[in-house]
Amino acid sequence: MSVSKREYKEMAEKASPKSKSLKDCLKAFLIGGAICTFGEFLSNLYLYMGLSKDEASAFVSITLIVISALLTGLGIYEKIAKHAGAGTLVPITGFANSVVSPALEFKTEGYILGVGAKIFIISGPVILYGILSSSIYGIIYYFFLKG
Repeated sequence: MSVSKREYKEMAEKASPKSKSLKDCLKAFLIGGAICTFGEFLSNLYLYMGLSKDEASAFVSITLIVISALLTGLGIYEKIAKHAGAGTLVPITGFANSVVSPALEFKTEGYILGVGAKIFIISGPVILYGILSSSIYGIIYYFFLKG
């Protein structure tokens, strides 16, 4: 059976779902914006609690990462991402999701060969060495450089 290019194109157009790119972009914008607005709310809350701007910024990042990791573990983040698309990938919450998801996928392999081995599969050694070097720097700063 031979199909011409024109016939193939018609068949492909029939089988392909209609593009909803405007709707998808709007959802991504609104949900990504809501995540960022929540981050601003947290920042203002931490500033109101008396933290410095730097401390508040750090606590906002930590809070958003913990919340998104928790939502990923509960299977909620995936449902949000299904509707929001790139709106959940761009903020720091997408980073946490990319770290936690592979670990959950391989938890049946055990905590060492499953979770431990797969948690950094996407984010890779950058995260490992970033955390390690910042921890070492923090310890050195705290004990030797802090005036």
